[in-house]
Amino acid sequence: MPLDDMDGLSLAYTPGVAEPCREIHSHPETVFSYTNRGNQVAILTDGSAVLGLGDIGAEASLPVMEGKAVLFKRFGGVDAFPILVGSQDPDDICRVMELIEPGFGGVNIEDIAAPRCFVVERRLKRSLTVPVFNDDQHGTAIVVGAAFMNAIQVANRQIGSVRVVINGAGAAGIAVARMLLDLGVADLSLVDRQGLIWAGRAGLNEEKEEIAQRTNPERREGDLTQALKGADVVIGLSVAGALTMEMLSGMRPDGVVFALANPVPEIWPVQALEVGALVVGTGRSDFPNQINNVLGFPGVFRGSLDVRAKEISTGMHRAASLAIASLVGGELRPDYIIPSPLDPRVAPAVAEAVARAALDEGLATVTDLDPKEIGRRLSEETAGPREGGDLN
Repeated sequence: MPLDDMDGLSLAYTPGVAEPCREIHSHPETVFSYTNRGNQVAILTDGSAVLGLGDIGAEASLPVMEGKAVLFKRFGGVDAFPILVGSQDPDDICRVMELIEPGFGGVNIEDIAAPRCFVVERRLKRSLTVPVFNDDQHGTAIVVGAAFMNAIQVANRQIGSVRVVINGAGAAGIAVARMLLDLGVADLSLVDRQGLIWAGRAGLNEEKEEIAQRTNPERREGDLTQALKGADVVIGLSVAGALTMEMLSGMRPDGVVFALANPVPEIWPVQALEVGALVVGTGRSDFPNQINNVLGFPGVFRGSLDVRAKEISTGMHRAASLAIASLVGGELRPDYIIPSPLDPRVAPAVAEAVARAALDEGLATVTDLDPKEIGRRLSEETAGPREGGDLN
């Protein structure tokens, strides 16, 4: 609103601002009509698992959180704000967010180390009235799921018979495992620093034990090299250099390799291709098939906020993943299994799919919005030049 004269100032602030205050006091739900709360997301972190930098603390994480806020705005039209907590106690992190919830329409948990991130997510989902989304878990799972579906199609594999190994059983690895199981993968194994995970293995935390009950059906044991023998797909969500050419040589020919450690992947694409992989993806923008979370979270929150979803469900995750995968269409090939992060179709398609899933599942509070209109409006709001640059 322009504030060029006293009338405008009186409307935007005193005395005019008192009227919506009174209305919200009498009818709290109208805060979403009279304020920007419904478009504001908290980016919540303790700085304990920042990119490939690890536990660098909340203050040093601020550039990443500010960058995340820029992506929220540019691709989703969402106003997001870094909330840095100077404690790694889950009770402190949750209490901070619970106290400031009235100013936000959603929460994006970011770069909190496992297993603490699971604890924080579970508690906030119970205690808050706005949707909570852990992008390190669910955002990664959405985008990897989209790339996976298209990659196995290129490799002429069937989802029910493909054998998948995930190296890394932290927040992202477990979330990706859950997504792939939900998509129909039957033979899936995870590997951590101690080797293959199997039900009953000593020393598993709660999250690993839960996923162990649903994976590695043959209860195979051994290290990563043994795990990869006969595998169709390997997904690296671990550390630089974790995969070697010798390890990949044990996989089936024309396999799929996602090496997603950043900025240095588990194995360089040229090495994976040389040893026989057909499809290779990384998190980097300087190689084909960049698997980047920016394909997911802006649209996920746009769709969720617009229908004022009570939560962001697994069904909404799956809808987002399918929407991303579908945009490749007839152009599908080994070096193009997923849209570019700069593709202007992505966020609108994800927002529409997420909103529709929320409506279908009865999770939407606003039910009179057409999901297609949400996508169309986002396309107009975020339209602009997108070519000619890299996005890491």
